[in-house]
Amino acid sequence: MKTSASRILLVDDDKAHRSMLKAHLGGEGYGLVEAEDGDVAVHLVKENQFDLILLDLKMKRMGGMEALAKIHQLKPKLPVVIITAFSSIETAVEAMKKGAFDYITKPVDADALLQTVERSLEVSRLKEGALQQQGTMTETDLGNLIGSSQTMQELAETLALVAPSDATVLISGESGTGKELVAGAVHHNSLRKEAAFIKVNCAALHENLLESELFGHEKGAYTGATEQRKGRFELADQGTLFLDEIGDMSPTTQAKILRVLQEGEFERLGGTQTIKVDVRLLAATHHDLKQMVDAGHFRQDLFYRLNVVPLHLPPLRERPMDIPALAEHFLNLYADKNRKDIRSFKSEALEALLSYSWPGNIRELENAIERAVILCLEEQIGLPQLPVQVRQAHSSEEQRPFAVRPGITIKDMEKELILSTLRQTDNNRTQAAKILGVTRQTLQNKLKDYGLT
Repeated sequence: MKTSASRILLVDDDKAHRSMLKAHLGGEGYGLVEAEDGDVAVHLVKENQFDLILLDLKMKRMGGMEALAKIHQLKPKLPVVIITAFSSIETAVEAMKKGAFDYITKPVDADALLQTVERSLEVSRLKEGALQQQGTMTETDLGNLIGSSQTMQELAETLALVAPSDATVLISGESGTGKELVAGAVHHNSLRKEAAFIKVNCAALHENLLESELFGHEKGAYTGATEQRKGRFELADQGTLFLDEIGDMSPTTQAKILRVLQEGEFERLGGTQTIKVDVRLLAATHHDLKQMVDAGHFRQDLFYRLNVVPLHLPPLRERPMDIPALAEHFLNLYADKNRKDIRSFKSEALEALLSYSWPGNIRELENAIERAVILCLEEQIGLPQLPVQVRQAHSSEEQRPFAVRPGITIKDMEKELILSTLRQTDNNRTQAAKILGVTRQTLQNKLKDYGLT
C-alpha cells in the first residue's frame, strides 16, 4: 500500500549506503530525505513531517539509540526502522523495546526492505488516519465479543484501528477468554477478509508434524510422505494465518516462523525451492511470553516481531458486568438452535451466574447455558438446569453479590449489580467502577441513564 505521498527519512553516516537505500526506494515512488547523522535527524523531525524513519545504529556524532529516544519523545507515533549489522541483532531488539517498529539487517535485501517499509507505513497510516474508525465495529463484527465493561470497549476500539492494517497481532489471555474470536474479528474486518483465514493450534501437533502443517512437504521428505503437500502458509497466501498457542512451539519452528516474518519466504520440508508468500500473521497464547523470553524458552527476536500490536483478554471474573449480556446472547443462540421458546432466566439462576467465578471463562459460560437450554422444560431457565459448581457458588451467602427480584430483566440486573457494588463500597464510585471493570465515567453515564445521579 505504498504511495508517493509517503515521506521517508534516511539516516546513515555512510553516504554510499544511503544512496543504495535511496535507489531501492526512490523507484517505488517514495519521497526521500537524507540525514548524515542522528543529531541532524532529530532536527529534521522537529521541523518536518515524516511517515517513516530508516535509522542506522552506528553513527559518529549521535548514535541510533540516542536518536531513537529523542525522536520517540518528539513524535511517539512515528515508526522507526533500525538498520543494523547482523552481528548486532540483540541491539536492534533492544531498540524495539525502546520504541522502534522493526529492524532490517545489513547487507540490506531489496525485497525485505520494501516489505518492511510497506508494513511500517501501514502502521503509520493506521495511527494517523484511522482514529475516525473508533467505535464503528458492531456486535455482529465482533462475534461473541460482547460486553459493556471498560476492557471490552477498549478492545473494540483497538480492533477497529488494527483490523484494516497488516500489523502482526499477539493475543494473550487465559484459556476460554475468546482469543480465537478476536483473531476472527481482526481478519473479518481487514482488507484481507475475502481471502483465506487459516487456523493452526500449535499445542495440538508434534514438532515435526507442525512444521509439515505450516510449511508443507515434498514427496519422500519423510516416511509416509507419499505426495507433495502445501502447508498452511501457502494456503493462507494473501490472507491471514492464526497460530494459536504459539508459546508451545519448539525453538526450531520458532526460527522458521521468524524467517517467514522477516523475509516472507520458506522451503517445504525436503524441498529446495524457495516459496514467497504474503500472509498476515496473528498469534495467541495463554502463556506469559515475556517470562518465557526471560527464561530462555522463547526467542526474543520472534517475540518482538509478534508483539507489534498486543491485545490482552481479561478473565470473565474481572469483568462481571459482561456476564448478563453474554448469558442472554448464549441463551438466544441455543434456544434458536434447539428450537425452544426460552428467552429469560429465573431470578435464582441469574444470581448463580453472577456468583460463580467462571475459571473456564466464556467457554465455560457458553457450555453452561447450552446445557441449561437443552435441559430446560419451562419458559425460563432455573437453578436446577445449571451445572453443580454454579449452583454451589450460589448457595454460599458470602459470595452472593445481591438478591435478584423475580422477573428481573437483564438491564435491571445490571442496575441492581451497580447499586449493590456502590453499597458495598459506601458509595465510592471510583472503587465501585474498578470492581465492576468499567471507567468511572462509564459508571456515571449508567447511573444517569437509570436516573440515579
